[in-house]
Amino acid sequence: MREKRFSIRALIVTVVIAVLATAGAIAGAAWALLGPEGLGMMEAVVLINTQFVGEHDMEAATDQAMDALIEGLGDRWSYYMDAEGYAAQQESRSNSYVGIGVTVTYPEEGGLLIQTVAEGGPADRAGLTAGERITAVDGTALTGEDQQTATDLIKGEAGTQVTLTVEAADGSSREVTVTRGTVEEHPAEGELLSDGTGLVTIKNFNSRCADETIAVVEDLTARGAERLVFDVRNNGGGYVDELTALLDDLLPEGDIFRSETKAGTERVVTSDADCVDLPMAVLVNGSTYSAAELFAAELQEMDRGVIVGEPTFGKGFSQQTFPLLYGGAINISTARYYTGKGVCLIGTGLTLDQEVTLTEEQSAALAAGTLAPEDDPQLQAAVALLKK
Repeated sequence: MREKRFSIRALIVTVVIAVLATAGAIAGAAWALLGPEGLGMMEAVVLINTQFVGEHDMEAATDQAMDALIEGLGDRWSYYMDAEGYAAQQESRSNSYVGIGVTVTYPEEGGLLIQTVAEGGPADRAGLTAGERITAVDGTALTGEDQQTATDLIKGEAGTQVTLTVEAADGSSREVTVTRGTVEEHPAEGELLSDGTGLVTIKNFNSRCADETIAVVEDLTARGAERLVFDVRNNGGGYVDELTALLDDLLPEGDIFRSETKAGTERVVTSDADCVDLPMAVLVNGSTYSAAELFAAELQEMDRGVIVGEPTFGKGFSQQTFPLLYGGAINISTARYYTGKGVCLIGTGLTLDQEVTLTEEQSAALAAGTLAPEDDPQLQAAVALLKK
């Protein structure tokens, strides 16, 4: 039998060929995924890190470059977030945040006018009430530029304290120490009006929206509501799953949502037969977007609700947020979405059953949460339509 000899040369040749093949495969994949533009950006980063002689902040340069890259797509719904912005978005979408639990406006006389106080939140426990004005934070008077940065002065980590100087409506002043903590925001609120109308305000379609809205509807129905009016004015949307879960509860059997990705993958969501058997209306305005806009469209499409208010923009892209390695993230449009019957709202917006425009004063009151039902012409028009 002839003995096989081990060849170093053959081994070296084999390794070289394998390395070249692997490098070629990697280069081919990089070219396919990144293209010449993406490879050019990588090349620029390498050259800056190895050749640029001046002082520079690479993190700041990267933030600016990423912002310009996403803005260059020409899509108003896609955007870049630095690490701080991404953390803020996550907090917002969870419908909870670390703070003191108040909503405020900026009066001309300075300070922060408290509009609402979260029940059971830090400010509530400290005795703050709506209508009081915060005039100073930890001794810093809230006048001039400090008024605009006041909310930043109040922010801080959970468990830390902030001392607020508060002025009551009668002009008396006092100091209140508040311990910051986690505040749970409620995306849905309900009110049974004197005429039997159940008013359901949906602030967003983020975490817990479906469960809380369904609970509000069940409570109003149990209390004898004869009709439901959903207020999604100034609602910027949120998660698709929250939207479809809510529509499934409200609507009878049928397709309630469609989407299609860049690769052509289609998703269809269908509702079961259980539904809420009450006349329904939806209030909308120019700041009703995304899931909120589709919510109104779907109730109308299935002949379960009418739409009253002001023309909407017509959004038809859904977005995904992709975290980046260094802490930032990009939020980009990844799918087109449609109503259950395949209607796209892009370029058209909602078809209103009745258009009613608010005055500037009424719009400001709506945004501040101070527009009373009896002074709300859009709400009154919706109720009148349902009573017919």
